[in-house]
Amino acid sequence: MSTNHEKLTATKRESSKRSEMRELRLNGRVPGVVYGPDLGSVPVHVDSKQLLAHVKRGGAEMFSLAVEGGKEVQVLIKDVQRVDGRILHADFMQVSDTKPIQVTMPIDFHGEAIGTKSGGVLQHQATELEVSGLAKNLPSSLEVDISGLEIGDRVIASDVKLPSGVTLVSNEEEIIASVIVPRVAEEDLEPTTADEAETTDAATNDAGEEVPEVGKE
Repeated sequence: MSTNHEKLTATKRESSKRSEMRELRLNGRVPGVVYGPDLGSVPVHVDSKQLLAHVKRGGAEMFSLAVEGGKEVQVLIKDVQRVDGRILHADFMQVSDTKPIQVTMPIDFHGEAIGTKSGGVLQHQATELEVSGLAKNLPSSLEVDISGLEIGDRVIASDVKLPSGVTLVSNEEEIIASVIVPRVAEEDLEPTTADEAETTDAATNDAGEEVPEVGKE
């Protein structure tokens, strides 16, 4: 897991009243909670612009959080709550050197699926997976090579190669990516009702039954 050396400073928050939370946001602050074995659960607020910079780098990045009146700890952004693109609340999880943590890891797709060159359509069914491990063993992202996918092929969670010491938490059968036949092409292969009727009539005629001529009873 990568470490960002830019420090984020947090100020302890004394109240959880909606009015005070709203005032914090109006003043460019984001309410949050930092929790971990050395801290318990501490309500805080942080600078919104600094927090946004960390969020943009990805949730799997570890950085230092200096809590007012306490010691500096290594944390991950565990969760953020957004409304209309604005961050309203953030949860910070202290990272332990000896205890595994469970995190949501982004998937980094590489290559161009060969099946798309034959008319197939690549679909990404998942863009992240839940994994567990010591912080030092966790990568910044999970790399998945899709270049070998033909039409009808798929990649599931258990196909993803994980670093030593990292285990998969997500469902092993979860589909991550697949190459499918375009819907239009599938419809072209299915006969319409009219086509089926014509085929049935032709088959009846070929069977030797008499077809009445027009104008004769």
